[in-house]
Amino acid sequence: MASGKKVNHKRSRVKAKRTKVTHKGGTLIIIGGREDKTGEMRILKEVASRTDGGKMVIVTAASEVAEEVWNDYYNIFRKLGVKQIEHFYVNQPEDTLDKEHLFRGATTVFFTGGDQLKVTTKLGGTLVIDWMVEIFKNGGTLAGTSAGASIMGEVMLVGGENTESHKVGNWMMAPGLRFVENMIIDQHFAQRGRIGRLLGAVALNPGILGIGIDEGTAIIVEKDHFEIIGENAVYVIDGRGVTYTNISEASAEKTMSMHDIRLHVLADTEVFDLKLRRAIVPKPVDNSLKENPRPIDGD
Repeated sequence: MASGKKVNHKRSRVKAKRTKVTHKGGTLIIIGGREDKTGEMRILKEVASRTDGGKMVIVTAASEVAEEVWNDYYNIFRKLGVKQIEHFYVNQPEDTLDKEHLFRGATTVFFTGGDQLKVTTKLGGTLVIDWMVEIFKNGGTLAGTSAGASIMGEVMLVGGENTESHKVGNWMMAPGLRFVENMIIDQHFAQRGRIGRLLGAVALNPGILGIGIDEGTAIIVEKDHFEIIGENAVYVIDGRGVTYTNISEASAEKTMSMHDIRLHVLADTEVFDLKLRRAIVPKPVDNSLKENPRPIDGD
């Protein structure tokens, strides 16, 4: 019989890592994919508004059809009022050397979808990341959709997706760009049935937060909190209190087991506190004053 790993409940809470953006002056807008591009476009409007009269750089490094994707987003963001937009695409890391001028004066960087490994292998360790971090440190916005969302974290998921129960050995992860620490992000979450692989990622490292973002939905990360915007849900998996998992003891084909995992499901306008690792419950609106306004002296 395969044995499981017993985890000390209190100790795991004490040693939980703090989730935070790497630079508090900036904003991350992390989109679960398939955001609205033709209707109200709430999410893309949010990205456009934060450009604030400056320059936007659209990064299509993840895409197999970079020109097509660039044209689509260029037209959308022009329609939303962004006047200065640059296209950044490279095939190899060496192609980045003469691209600094594209980022000069930029206030927003937007990563399109595609294959997240294409982004990290082309840009990781290059000066491009330094230029983006400088924008972020100076109060700029880094935004990304689909694959452009998963790269934001310290670690990203690149495999382990299927329709069956998650197996102990069915996972694959790679380093992300680390714009936010101690967070792993999964996109197209409910639509592609990805809860198993995100649970597996958190089981492997209970100190990180797992964030699953549905299509048409995003989180806006600022300082020690994030807010949800969009039509679907965001799922937060917190493994600090896990008391048992077989992830390190069972054979690879065994079904994964975890006990006492914590799950939050959040919807539009709700806020999650990254420091406290809990949702902030909105205060109820008091409509009594509207219905029965206080009389003004003299009336």
